[in-house]
Amino acid sequence: MIEFPGMRRRSHRDPKLELWGSNMANKKSSSGVYRVTEIIGTSAVSWEEAAKSAVATASKTLRDLRVAEIVKLDMKVENGKVVAYRARVALSFKYEA
Repeated sequence: MIEFPGMRRRSHRDPKLELWGSNMANKKSSSGVYRVTEIIGTSAVSWEEAAKSAVATASKTLRDLRVAEIVKLDMKVENGKVVAYRARVALSFKYEA
């Protein structure tokens, strides 16, 4: 079983992991409501450019973007050649009150 920093076994009989004194628990976080949406960016150059394109386009209409996570990478193929790189990105942003 893999153990991560800040995590330890609860007991020898219980294989579940529990946070004890983790740094995340001690950090103050801002409260709020966040939305996560998936978008797809494309590029003829690379997956990195595809992901950047997705975030740049979303930032034109969404405010307070927080986290972008690459969910999936794929390519568009025509006649045996790669014609486009595609990056599916999960993007989170904060709802305004």
